[in-house]
Amino acid sequence: MVQLIFRLIAALPLGAVQRIGAVMGCLVYWFSADYRRRLRDNLAAAGYHDRRLIASAAREAGKQAMETPWMFLRPRSESAATAALIDPETFNAALADGRPVLFLTPHLGCFEVFAQFYAATRPDAAQRPMTVLYRVPRKSILRSMAERGRAAEGLVLAPAEMRGVKMMIKAMRQRQVVGILPDQVPLHGEGAWAPFFGREAYTMTLPARLAFQFDAIVLFFYCERRAQGAGYRIHLRRLERKFTGVARTDATIINAELEALIRTCPHQYLWAYNRYKVPPGVEPPAAKGPA
Repeated sequence: MVQLIFRLIAALPLGAVQRIGAVMGCLVYWFSADYRRRLRDNLAAAGYHDRRLIASAAREAGKQAMETPWMFLRPRSESAATAALIDPETFNAALADGRPVLFLTPHLGCFEVFAQFYAATRPDAAQRPMTVLYRVPRKSILRSMAERGRAAEGLVLAPAEMRGVKMMIKAMRQRQVVGILPDQVPLHGEGAWAPFFGREAYTMTLPARLAFQFDAIVLFFYCERRAQGAGYRIHLRRLERKFTGVARTDATIINAELEALIRTCPHQYLWAYNRYKVPPGVEPPAAKGPA
């Protein structure tokens, strides 16, 4: 039944999928108290209190959820054709440099379309694929759809476990391309506490370690969702600061870059994600004393 629903979604025009997603996002917001509280709290912590922004964030989260099966089940050429680079010079210069390239994006806009775009448009993608770190879905039907949608020539899937880390290290050594969403909460021993919108968040240290060890070019990006199903704009910014090898310092650099991206398009960030949770076995951050 779920598979049939996904196929029906994939058969619709992108604009229709996003309109359905907007409605679903509103319904989830109003019928899930936990979801509503977390979305509001995280927005408020970042300094956003406007009701229109809260409502827009709920709608955009619904769009993101609905457009994911569309991205995975449509022909790759079609999904990739929905995206356009705003700054192709930065993109092409980084890939022509000869060093490994690390692409980092928060859960902002349609993050799934970028890997599809890379694999479909880069003429050397078969020889220089993008290795993408992904968290394996628990449900088998979602796992099957995600793996089928992401796996193709020009893309290599690296599960978020030790095997996947080794795959990314290999890609870096071969001066290839790696893609990571660094605002996912890592497991015990794989992160450091660092400020994120004014609150301590357990932050992934792997991206900085890879970039530091292999002298990789780091590009932060997000895929802005355009109105009326008109596709996506890929915004890029090259990291100018250097990682230090110190976990908290580097995690702070990453979070600052992510914040800057999110503030350019705050309504399209997944604010309801539990970014501030304490993973099992991790010591909570020290409480700040009185000023």
